[in-house]
Amino acid sequence: MAGCGSWVFFLTVCAVSVFGANAEIKFTIPVGKLFTYELMRETFQNDFEPLSKLYPGRLYDDPMIFKCNRQNFPDLPEWLRFTQRHPYDNGFLYGTPVSPGKSIIEIYAVNKRSYETARQILVIKVTAEGTLPYQAEFFIKLREVEKVLPSPVQDEIKQDLQKLWDTEALEIVNITNALDRGGRVPLPLAGHFEGVYVKVGSEQFFSDCLLRVLTAEHEKQCKAGTKVKIPGECNFCSIPSNCITWCKTELFDLSKQEPTPPAPTVGSGILEAGGDFIPLESPPSRDYFPDYIVTVIVPLILAIILCTLLAYIMCCRREGVAKRNARTNQIQLYHHHTILGNTDELRNMAGDRGTPPLPLSTLPMFNSRTGERASPLRSNSPSIPLIMAQHDPYVDTLPRK
Repeated sequence: MAGCGSWVFFLTVCAVSVFGANAEIKFTIPVGKLFTYELMRETFQNDFEPLSKLYPGRLYDDPMIFKCNRQNFPDLPEWLRFTQRHPYDNGFLYGTPVSPGKSIIEIYAVNKRSYETARQILVIKVTAEGTLPYQAEFFIKLREVEKVLPSPVQDEIKQDLQKLWDTEALEIVNITNALDRGGRVPLPLAGHFEGVYVKVGSEQFFSDCLLRVLTAEHEKQCKAGTKVKIPGECNFCSIPSNCITWCKTELFDLSKQEPTPPAPTVGSGILEAGGDFIPLESPPSRDYFPDYIVTVIVPLILAIILCTLLAYIMCCRREGVAKRNARTNQIQLYHHHTILGNTDELRNMAGDRGTPPLPLSTLPMFNSRTGERASPLRSNSPSIPLIMAQHDPYVDTLPRK
């Protein structure tokens, strides 16, 4: 009997481990009220290791990630959001439904140590209910959405807002991450938080402290960027991290809703009899001459003017060689011509291979003043001088000492 009891207990534990995670969890919530569901890692850890409790020393604390989607759909409903900061943190499903209906949510937990998976079904039934007529939205700067969603923290915030509203009949309508409202990602440093918007509603009208938000003095202080002065009787902040930012507080009076416009009348879908349609025989005539002038003639005239101006600047504004030479110093001009002459001589020598390979001034029997030269002696004898003396009449005219 003892062995049979042990087997029954073992089979029961196995059945729970196999089918426990697939059990459906049902919720019924009204429209316009905050829904929060915490995905506990401990619950799925028991599904992954159901027999670990029977053996001491085998309790695990595995990292897990959760994936949630609507059944037969890739994403969640538009009113429902999921958040999980770290694999060692619990996940949260939260949101505020806006219309009645039924949603089946599939939750998959992935064990990052053993890569096992567990599945859970969440059935959310949304019922129709009246909306709270007076609502207010507050911004909590020193909070993050994962730290606000747990029930104890919501109760703390709710207690402070009940004192501020001066009523116990207060319900949290919505909680929104500031990043979803266009906020900036904070620096990864201590003391920097994303911020959370908390929206509450009540059947009772706003208190005097909340009505200060609508005064002109309050708006002026917020626009100027100065610190808003809050009376002592309106400061209900038991925990510093739950203090609200007054300049981002908004009040919503839904008791004065505008009437919905009437729906458009639907006709029969058949056009009324109005005779046959007579199309035009030909399109009306159009004068294209102004378009031609604008697109062709005007650009052509501009191009001609620009070409004429450019030709005048390049050709008619030049001073000329004669005028330039007249203004140049004679020594400088002679030096310039000498350089040009030597350049031409070198070019001619390079083009004509039959000329001597050296300049005329280095040839033997060459008179540097007259340019005359004698026939070179065809002899390789070292006794013949390179330049033979010649009678130069210019030498006689030089002064002698």
